[in-house]
Amino acid sequence: MRSGMWGLAALAGLCMVLAVMPAEALTMQECSAKYQAAKAAGTLGGQNWAAFRKAQCGEEAAATPEAKPVAATKPAAAGSAVFPSAIAPKYAKEKPSKARMHTCVDQYNANKTANANGGLKWIQKGGGYYSECNKRLKS
Repeated sequence: MRSGMWGLAALAGLCMVLAVMPAEALTMQECSAKYQAAKAAGTLGGQNWAAFRKAQCGEEAAATPEAKPVAATKPAAAGSAVFPSAIAPKYAKEKPSKARMHTCVDQYNANKTANANGGLKWIQKGGGYYSECNKRLKS
């Protein structure tokens, strides 16, 4: 009974601590990058690292976040990438999804040596080589 009460008290304490912590606070790495950018742009206004961190990266800054324009993500252009036209015969006995993946990765690696991936990475935001290859093999 007592161990259950202690567990409940610990859980309540943890909830209180998490409720007080800022959800939008920057990590130290993000804050450092922001500081270096401001330093390079000359917009520090005489602030040192400690003052900048407190003003821009702490709890007060998290309470009033800056409005950032949301950039629309456009799909990556396939360019002149070479894609397989059909599933490779050596993967014909596999499940269709695995067969497509293995066929695409073989072609991707062959393209990589010939620099024929059209600037696409295997997986990237907006659709990489695998996404395009898989789409073409499905149709």
